[in-house]
Amino acid sequence: MTQHLNDRAAIADLIAAYGDAVSRRDAGAWGATWASDASWSLMGHEVSGRDAIVTLWLGAMAQFDAVSFVTAPGPISVAGDTATARCQTHEVLRANDGSIRQVAGCYEDSFVRRDGHWLFARRVFTIVIEH
Repeated sequence: MTQHLNDRAAIADLIAAYGDAVSRRDAGAWGATWASDASWSLMGHEVSGRDAIVTLWLGAMAQFDAVSFVTAPGPISVAGDTATARCQTHEVLRANDGSIRQVAGCYEDSFVRRDGHWLFARRVFTIVIEH
C-alpha cells in the first residue's frame, strides 16, 4: 500500500513539474518529463520520441511571450511499472502580439517507470474550452 501511495505521489509530482516547466518556458526541464520513446498527441499533431516532442513544443511556445499553465491531476491508476491518469489544465497565454488566449483542456496520460523514475509515455491533449 505504501509503494502504491508513493507511486501516485511521484506521478502527481511529475505532472506538477511538467506544468511548472511550461510556465517557466524551460525546455530542458519540460523535456525531462518524457520517456525517450514517448508519444504526444496535441490538437491533431502526433509526434513520437522525446526530441520530436520537444521540437513541437518549442515551435508552439514560440508564439507566446508569457504562459501560465496550471494543472490538476485526476484519478491515477498504477499497475507495476505503468500507470494512467487524467489531468485537467488551464492555460493563460500572451501571444507575441499582446493578445491573450485562455485554454482549458484535458490530458489522457500513460506513464512508465524507468530507472526508478516515472515519465510520460503518452499524452493526448483535448481542448475543452477556449477563449
